[in-house]
Amino acid sequence: MSMEFIKPNINIDFIGRRKAALFVSGALILLTILLLIVRGGPNYGVDFAGGILIQVRFNHPTTPDEIRAALAPIALEDSIIQEFEEKGRLEYLIRVNRTDIELSGLSDKAESSLGSVFGQENVEVRRVEMVGPKVGKDLREKALFAIFYALLFMVIYISGRFEHKWTMSIIMAASLALGVYIISALGMSIIWLIGVAMFIAFGLCWFLRLQYALGAIVALFHDVCLTIGAFALTNREVTLPIVAALLTIVGYSLNDTIVIFDRIRENHRRSRGRNFDQVINQSINETLSRTILTSATTLIVVIALLILGGGVIHDFAFALSVGIVAGTYSTIYVASPILLIWEGQSREGGVATVKRRGRGG
Repeated sequence: MSMEFIKPNINIDFIGRRKAALFVSGALILLTILLLIVRGGPNYGVDFAGGILIQVRFNHPTTPDEIRAALAPIALEDSIIQEFEEKGRLEYLIRVNRTDIELSGLSDKAESSLGSVFGQENVEVRRVEMVGPKVGKDLREKALFAIFYALLFMVIYISGRFEHKWTMSIIMAASLALGVYIISALGMSIIWLIGVAMFIAFGLCWFLRLQYALGAIVALFHDVCLTIGAFALTNREVTLPIVAALLTIVGYSLNDTIVIFDRIRENHRRSRGRNFDQVINQSINETLSRTILTSATTLIVVIALLILGGGVIHDFAFALSVGIVAGTYSTIYVASPILLIWEGQSREGGVATVKRRGRGG
């Protein structure tokens, strides 16, 4: 006998709370934008900003100030130091936003300098990495483009999958590619380029009447934005593994959205006379057990990584944790309500057309 996690006849009024949920989402996105403006953008790690990263293990407790003082003889006293614990032993990530330091022999110099203060037997340099400013800039731009194109291809898939408008999807993709090319030729920065391209994508979805695609892309933008906002709020660094986490979040969130969209489409076909808000609410409730079980089991694994995975993978697990929660929330309270808003606009437009024809007759 199978155990029912959620009763099949459950009827929670999710859509009835959509206005409050959309207000909360809008406020969080606005807060993210304000944080990024105040802080001058995300806190990029060495991968994107360029510089030197040294990971050091100590056998006894120490403080960042003591480490900076010990590194002063090799001109690393202005380092940014992050502490974490790895298998019960203290480790520190020492980041230096400079690229004019000779990398050759730096590991031995750092270990010697720290060992002279803390004792050679108490210090172990685990790794030393260096990224030049040009390489960091190239990586940053490629990472942003990767996220943008992932969102774009997801929209194209949604349009063809649910609305059978592959031609419209191709037109939108071509229009966006042309828009991105023109903006790039004007020399606009990568952030503004992607912002304008996303605005064009929203407009094309509306103009070409791709309602499911619009709901999906707004939800995906919401999830990525909130995850970046959580990093800005906690002052965590955005590195290449975090970009991988963001792309994973995009795929995970879209998978959840597709399940509910598919049920909405099926129920809408079978119940033409019912209000669309009732159809959406029924569909969310029917897939609620699957949504909770999938999100909960995935979140358990990610939280285990967050707690037990160590400092190197900590930020990656943190990003996935925020993204999974945001993705589950946005599927129910962002993507689905946008379909309802679209339906309301379509009906108002249809009524207005009928009235105009009546007056003309």
